[in-house]
Amino acid sequence: MTPAATARRGTLIRALQCAALSGCLALSAAAAAEDVVIHDARGRDVAIGHPTRIVSVGGAITEILYALGAEDRIVAIDTTSLYPRRAMSDKPNVGYMRQLSSEGVLGLNPQLVLAIAGAGPKETIDVIDAAKVPLILVPDSYSETGMIEKIRMVAKVAGLEMRGECLAKSVEADLAGLRDLRAKVKAPPRVMFVMSFLDGRAMVAGQKTAANEIIKLAGGTNVADGFDGYKIMSDEAIAAARPDHILVMDRGKDSVQAAAIFANPAFALTPAAKSKSFVAMDGLYLLGFGPRTAAAARDLALKIDPALSSDAAAFQPASPTVDCRQ
Repeated sequence: MTPAATARRGTLIRALQCAALSGCLALSAAAAAEDVVIHDARGRDVAIGHPTRIVSVGGAITEILYALGAEDRIVAIDTTSLYPRRAMSDKPNVGYMRQLSSEGVLGLNPQLVLAIAGAGPKETIDVIDAAKVPLILVPDSYSETGMIEKIRMVAKVAGLEMRGECLAKSVEADLAGLRDLRAKVKAPPRVMFVMSFLDGRAMVAGQKTAANEIIKLAGGTNVADGFDGYKIMSDEAIAAARPDHILVMDRGKDSVQAAAIFANPAFALTPAAKSKSFVAMDGLYLLGFGPRTAAAARDLALKIDPALSSDAAAFQPASPTVDCRQ
């Protein structure tokens, strides 16, 4: 038998073998889907197929899934998933991301729990793991690189890498525009982020926080640079820090109020009190480090440095409206 004939015979045999196994192609496709492996924030390799029932935990995670056109796969969200607005009315809610109930999550029969790092508590995470429901924790790095990696990771989980690349490229372009805007800052504005203000005591954001990084992205300086995380700051330290601007999250009736801040003797001594510079912005928009973060940093830059008004007007981030759903 000639080599060509041998090759043809081998091809025919393989074709007949595949035809004899009615599920051959389907099994091959399923195996390919199951081969998707995600290395998550816990350092684990999590194998997933093509999940169509996803519990999305974390505002940025939900925002990215919607931006990719994967909202039909979401069976529930958490209370931090405030954007897009329709998500809160369209989807069941499993509660606050750090206080999840295993019964509430597993009762939805999810094929995947996709959560931002820090979701919990640990007991709930352990129960979900024990139930053999795939759980992926997405790293939550407060950086430009972290934002892009977050988008690409969520897109890979959803099997929508091309759409994810579209969104990632749009965000990268916005961040480049933001860097150009920051280059025009002549004197970095001094900003203090106040997380809460109870009984005259201010909890302030230090280094290694989302608030610190968004202030830097906007071209400002965080005056609370002597500690990491969020801490109660003494009156003496507040007065000595001399912030030009007070930054808070807009949480409706639960928001920190300007009147209360500036009536405090320590804050009354600051340049921010003299100019009454008090900036309140939506929490997810400001601190979520999702696709709209460059737009949030631009808006903050304009509020804390009005001299940038003409330059900021010329920079219109595309990511909040870019269509990457096809």
